[in-house]
Amino acid sequence: MGFFSWTWVSIFLCFQLLLPRHSLSNCSFRSYELEEIPKYFLNQTQKCELSDWMVGIRRKLHENSELGFEEFETSRVIREKLDKLGIPYKYPPAVTGVLGFIGTGKPPFVALRADMDALPIQVLLNLFGRVVPSPVHVCLCEEMVEWEHKSRVTGKMHACGHDAHVAMLLGAARILQEHQNELQGTVVLVFQPGEEGYAGAKKMIEDGALENVEAIFGLHVSSGLPVGQVSTRAGPLLAGSGFFQAVIHGKGGHAANPHHSVDPILAASNVVITLQYIVSREGDPLDPQVIHSLIILLFDSVVTCYSG
Repeated sequence: MGFFSWTWVSIFLCFQLLLPRHSLSNCSFRSYELEEIPKYFLNQTQKCELSDWMVGIRRKLHENSELGFEEFETSRVIREKLDKLGIPYKYPPAVTGVLGFIGTGKPPFVALRADMDALPIQVLLNLFGRVVPSPVHVCLCEEMVEWEHKSRVTGKMHACGHDAHVAMLLGAARILQEHQNELQGTVVLVFQPGEEGYAGAKKMIEDGALENVEAIFGLHVSSGLPVGQVSTRAGPLLAGSGFFQAVIHGKGGHAANPHHSVDPILAASNVVITLQYIVSREGDPLDPQVIHSLIILLFDSVVTCYSG
């Protein structure tokens, strides 16, 4: 997905929902005038001044990656930008979250949402000498790429694009603020912490982020799409995830006397294979499901399986 496409789509959706309802009902907007609205905002997002501003924000956040509910510097940058734009906000819902408001302060309320947190990217050196990702703190390492703006925080990295999401929402906020007098309602800017397994959305909702909100929009960058393309479909598009941990205890022994030992590796291997039967034999084939066994750690005679 193009970096600036999200900004344009967000603004367009807001204006479609927040245009004066009486104007639409009285057809004071001709069809060709309505068609010009997305073109206008697309042109706005492509201005060098705005694009450079957004890219600068994204790079700053990428260099200072922060995990869920630890996004204090990220939150500070967001509030600093909102202050300069003259956009009022609430802080801090959900520990580090930010809620901005553009428009009349009255209904209808339409929300735009961006997540803020990075990932705990560590690496370990496997038996073949290759560097592989790991969720376990075996060996911390810097972002494995030579780039001027790579993460400066050991073991943390914006590997899921949330730095871009924040930059795009701020870009949308900047343009919307320039047209705030044309809004017949309120745009709520939802900067959500703790998306990566921390239930940050639930905490934001509990803290009133969606109070009176009639519609909410959020997009995700995708390296699988050409620059400038936006993709969607009817129904669910992305999936939730859950994790569980199983500890298998064995009994050590000599390879020449396997009958005197209990092999936890063999048991764990069977668990990994058998878990797939949940999808193939227990789940609805029309309901997309995936089970991944993430990692197996061996400590003496104990094997730990992480799956989800």
